[in-house]
Amino acid sequence: MDARPTLRDVALLAGVSPKTVSRVVNREAGVSAPLAGKVRRAIEQLGYRPNITASSLRRAGGRTAAIAAVLEDIANPFSSALHRALEDVARERGVMIFAGSVDEDPGRERALVHEFTMRQADALVIVPASDNQAYLGREMAAGTPVVFVDRPPVGVHADAVLADNEAGAAAAVHHLVAHGHRELAYLGDLRTIATARQRFQGFRDALSEHGLRPAHVAHDLHTAEAAEQAMARMLAAQRPPTAVFSAQNLVTIGVIRALRASGRHHDVALVGFDDFPLADLLEPAVTVVAQDPSTMGRVAASLVFRRLDGETWDPTTHLVPTRLVTRGSGELRGPA
Repeated sequence: MDARPTLRDVALLAGVSPKTVSRVVNREAGVSAPLAGKVRRAIEQLGYRPNITASSLRRAGGRTAAIAAVLEDIANPFSSALHRALEDVARERGVMIFAGSVDEDPGRERALVHEFTMRQADALVIVPASDNQAYLGREMAAGTPVVFVDRPPVGVHADAVLADNEAGAAAAVHHLVAHGHRELAYLGDLRTIATARQRFQGFRDALSEHGLRPAHVAHDLHTAEAAEQAMARMLAAQRPPTAVFSAQNLVTIGVIRALRASGRHHDVALVGFDDFPLADLLEPAVTVVAQDPSTMGRVAASLVFRRLDGETWDPTTHLVPTRLVTRGSGELRGPA
């Protein structure tokens, strides 16, 4: 496996001294424009990443004792639980976790990865927002372990830790149908997100097994407010749904608000994908398809440290099962 390019490698390729490269990297004066241009071209050609981490923080072997976690939104309960699991495992090894939120912005994802690799992170754990992660190829070739969580990688061959989204959505549908419902609505997150597409596929396939079609569908609901508005429109339709599958926790919160505002929260059954705080204290308490972000984080951390310890294997995908947590809202009976 290729070694990470060094400042001396850049100097040799550019035909300048290491001191000149250092001055260009640190934006110091004293380097002519033609020489600075040669250095920048060599940096780009080699994929050189300056080490801007203090040397006192580094371990033997050029490691920084830090893993970078690029998450969807640290404020979201799923991301928070994932981060905590990574942190717990890393702490046992004396390693820190750097974390940032991408907010479903591909540009922010690449910017965070760039910043973390500039700081020579030992490894990357990524919940991707972009539709192609081929830009990581050079970093991976240099030996940086990369593990994807929640969403599969595109454009690179890497380890991934995923929830079984289709099976979880199908379990929600079978549960609602078993309680007498035939008019089921789907409310989901952005269709650009792989997990949202998988959950809708599981929803639709499970309905088909019962000879049913979705009564109402709303995609691209990325906030609780958007979900609340979509649910209100469905409830005002000539044939409103008798049951709802909401495919993300913020979407579920919006659905609950709309149901309560219309006084329908004891009439319309609800199963949400992803648990959320206080879901068990609502009336009725919310039935959910619970992911296991803690297990996902621990598995991802284990893969990272095995790679860092020198183990090698062909990249694999690890599916973490979901579970249906029945609390009341998903057990409301359908019309006679």
